[in-house]
Amino acid sequence: MSTSTPTPRSKSSSTTTSKMSAILKSSPIHFGPFLVTTQVFHLTPYTFALVNLKPILPGHVLISPRRVVPRVSDLTPTETSDLFLTVQRVSRMVERVYRASSLNIAIQDGVDAGQSVPHVHAHMLDGEEGDLRAAFGEKRREGFPKVDNEAREARSLEEMEGEAKMLAEEMEKEMEMEKEMEMEIKRGELD
Repeated sequence: MSTSTPTPRSKSSSTTTSKMSAILKSSPIHFGPFLVTTQVFHLTPYTFALVNLKPILPGHVLISPRRVVPRVSDLTPTETSDLFLTVQRVSRMVERVYRASSLNIAIQDGVDAGQSVPHVHAHMLDGEEGDLRAAFGEKRREGFPKVDNEAREARSLEEMEGEAKMLAEEMEKEMEMEKEMEMEIKRGELD
């Protein structure tokens, strides 16, 4: 049995636990009509990121404004800015955690665009060459596939909560790396 001192990850885990507790103690978070507070892994004053009930691929997450509005045009400038900054932050984490070589980021803006939940949200799917062809089939360019596919099985709440906890820890690391990068830029260490 090892008696080594706790690693920085232990500190991160306790910080993440307190951040997750803060999310759970915040006002309830809804994705459209659905209560999703325990599936949220990142929260800002205007935006949240959550795990997907029926992911197309591992790492398929959603980013949504906290205010429930159906269309991008309904967002305030502040909500819009925060939504896309959060998409950027989550994208860096998803690429790192899932070792993705690229991402698909999509917003289905309205029912006729395929939106199944009347709440603005960006789908983020990590991928490597061939991943989406395998998920959607070779003919995916002939018509946009339904993201809300009844053939995909819904995950259990326990499974989604476990993924949310793991991703919350990874987002903590991402936010620390972002702070370090900003400090380096301020010091003029980066080109």
